[in-house]
Amino acid sequence: MRITPVTPGSRPELAAIEAGIMAERGRVSPLYQVLLNSPPLAQGWEQLLTAVRNRSSVPALLREMVILRVAVLNRAPYEFDAHVPHALAAGMPSEKIEALRDPQAGTQATMFSELERHVIALTDAMTRDIEVPDSVFDPLKPFFNEQQRVDLVATVASYNMVSRFLVALQVGH
Repeated sequence: MRITPVTPGSRPELAAIEAGIMAERGRVSPLYQVLLNSPPLAQGWEQLLTAVRNRSSVPALLREMVILRVAVLNRAPYEFDAHVPHALAAGMPSEKIEALRDPQAGTQATMFSELERHVIALTDAMTRDIEVPDSVFDPLKPFFNEQQRVDLVATVASYNMVSRFLVALQVGH
C-alpha cells in the first residue's frame, strides 16, 4: 500500500465520517482507511458510492455485473474479490462470475442474456475506450428509462474511479 491507512478510531476528528461509513458498509474497509487521509474526499466518496450502490435504480445483479467487469478490465482483483459475495447475494450464478473474469468473454458469452450483453458492452466501451458509440448505447433504451440509464452510466464511471484508485495506491495488494 502506497499510503498509510488510518486505523479506525485513532483520530477523534474522523469519528463522524467513520460512523457514516460504518452505517452504510458495516465496516471501514482498507479502501476507506486510505481515503480517511483526506476527510473531505472520504466523506464525498462515501456519499457518491452509497448513492451508486444503495440508492440506484439499476438492479443489484446488473450493478454487480458492472462492478466485476470494471474490476477485471482495470486489473483490480481486490475490487473483484470484494464484490463476488455481493454478486452471489444478488443472484448471479457462479458460472457468470467466472465468465466475467475473462476480459475477452463478455458480449460473446451465450450464458448472458441480451440485456446483460448490452450492459457488458457499455461497461467495456466506457472502461476501455471512454467514448460510447450510439450502436452500444441505443440498445439499452428499450430496457431502461432515462434515470436507469443515468444510474447505469454513473455505476460504470464510479467503479472505474474506485478500481483505478485501488490499483494506483496498491490497496488490497
